[in-house]
Amino acid sequence: MTSWITRAETAADVAAIRDVNLQAFGNDYEPDVIEKLRADPASWLPGLSIVATSEDGKVVGHVLLSRCRIDETPAVALGPCAVLPDYQKQGVGSAVIRTALAAARAQGEHLVVLLGHLEYYPRFGFRPASTFGIDAASVESGPHLMALPLDDTPVPAGTIHYPPPWGL
Repeated sequence: MTSWITRAETAADVAAIRDVNLQAFGNDYEPDVIEKLRADPASWLPGLSIVATSEDGKVVGHVLLSRCRIDETPAVALGPCAVLPDYQKQGVGSAVIRTALAAARAQGEHLVVLLGHLEYYPRFGFRPASTFGIDAASVESGPHLMALPLDDTPVPAGTIHYPPPWGL
């Protein structure tokens, strides 16, 4: 399958999203963070938790964008991004990420940040956050910390502040 059905999560997807993240990461950290973010109105951004489904409606992938800040400027953090092991390397992750980025643009968001794989995220336009003068006090600020401007709004330099549910 080369195209995936992507959409915003619904209440019916919550258990499947937890399962996708448990299977993809092999631990409770990411699924627990998602649940805590979902329960935090300051962090949760309706419409920016995206699932991919197979033709039969099974949730096979998920990505979340949640509120973070660069100092006092609102931004969004991408993560976690998870795909069921049997569906990895088939374009599911790319499909949910592209849908999430388009949804964030449509909602008027200006900047996405993430901590991720150097070989994967640049294909979506992400660059090292340091090129924008962005760092993170709570995590390693090396090249794995990346940023993607979504429009022509000037990118704020400063420190990323993740939502409290991340525990960073």
